[in-house]
Amino acid sequence: MSAPTAPPFAPDATTPVPEHLRLLIIGSGPAGYTAAIYAARAMLKPRLIQGMQPGGQLTITTEVENWPGDTEVQGPDLMVRMEAHARAMGAEVVTDTVTRLDLSRRPFLVECDSGARLTADAVILATGAQARWLGLPSEARFQGFGVSACATCDGFFYRGKEVLVIGGGNTAVEEALFLTNFASKVTLVHRRDSLRAERILQDRLFRHPKVEVLWNHEVVEITGDDNPLGVTGAVLRSTTDGSVRPIPADGVFIAIGHTPASELVKGQVALRDGGYVQVEPGSTRTSVPGVFAAGDLTDDTYRQAITSAGMGCMAALDAEHWLAAQGLAER
Repeated sequence: MSAPTAPPFAPDATTPVPEHLRLLIIGSGPAGYTAAIYAARAMLKPRLIQGMQPGGQLTITTEVENWPGDTEVQGPDLMVRMEAHARAMGAEVVTDTVTRLDLSRRPFLVECDSGARLTADAVILATGAQARWLGLPSEARFQGFGVSACATCDGFFYRGKEVLVIGGGNTAVEEALFLTNFASKVTLVHRRDSLRAERILQDRLFRHPKVEVLWNHEVVEITGDDNPLGVTGAVLRSTTDGSVRPIPADGVFIAIGHTPASELVKGQVALRDGGYVQVEPGSTRTSVPGVFAAGDLTDDTYRQAITSAGMGCMAALDAEHWLAAQGLAER
């Protein structure tokens, strides 16, 4: 891997002296808040910078029924509770966004949108990933009310109902197959005449009696009702002749991939295909000693709140052990 290539800092006479931290956590989803809880309990006095979307993807999720201990909880409420827990343990939670992170020197250097400049002995990256959306106004209108990007999260709500899955790669086929556990019918809509998914997944999809594949079509609008707010179907356009047709559905799952928020460390830590941060197997250690990664930023397989939280715990413990080995745990 090439040497870190973060943009150089350009301090001048008016630049404040950076404040030093033992541990900085960047990101505020389940991974970030859990890391903050564990790090605070380890007396590391962590600071968590929330980023542009405090709480992460769960803040645009409605009912969460797979969080242990809660039969049902609203996504935003769960994140409010996590933040409160982190603060109660002693973590400092700051509403700001990291704009530059220089991992080429020690301690690591950080610049924030607010103008704050920091140094940190260790960093936990928990900036998450964002689902790729179609970009339709109607899609945004019904997000959380029939439009989803996570079948594992929301499939349970579509028992005995008909759903659409949009996409043609592994993600789309896996989502469609998972949804057959609940839905009465799953229609996979793909804009081409062949899938990009692995052949073994395609074979399973084509054999499944609940699945229909609609080739050479794209979604141009999600349709639905206002009271109560909910999806009733979609309008599809043929990519071969331009004809338009409506199709009824109770839910629409967008499965065209995710984009990890790794731009901050691109060229500085090793990344995997798709831009996910690479960590050592069984740990959260990245290719740069003292830098750890947790949650959807590194996980392209599970992408669940509970697995992100587990990785946040791992990252805090990994950071604690690393700081202790460097003689930096107490200052």
